[in-house]
Amino acid sequence: MKKRGTIFGVIVLAITMALPATAHEMRKDVGEAKYDQAVKNLLVGVSDEINNTGLRRSAIYMLGQLEAKEAVIPLMKVLHSCPDERSRMAAAWALCQIGDGRGEYAVKQAVRFDENAKVKMHCAWYYNLYVNDGTFAFYPSANAPTQIAELQ
Repeated sequence: MKKRGTIFGVIVLAITMALPATAHEMRKDVGEAKYDQAVKNLLVGVSDEINNTGLRRSAIYMLGQLEAKEAVIPLMKVLHSCPDERSRMAAAWALCQIGDGRGEYAVKQAVRFDENAKVKMHCAWYYNLYVNDGTFAFYPSANAPTQIAELQ
């Protein structure tokens, strides 16, 4: 219980500090040690397997805001294997925000291979928005509200 309280406190602190500043400015202002500790605590929240999806999604969101490169592999794991579709969508957003090539590739592949149409749609949208505009196009059809076509 104490561990979750600490994680929640770090998340709230990070949110309030991240709003007016970029990730690089925050890292400089807060200091490397505190920044690294915040990322470490958020990574614990991402790996929380005790069905606390709200905590997981909040931690994922903050890691994206912080552009934490250390989070790429854990976020790719969430994108690939988490049963919660909203956590997968949050992981796709965070990976695109972080800007690491491995994560961007994982998001692009999720557009092709994720079984959930909503997740595919969000992955394509985030990829277009943050990585490479015009990579995916969205076409409505009679069978599906939106078809995703890869253009590049």
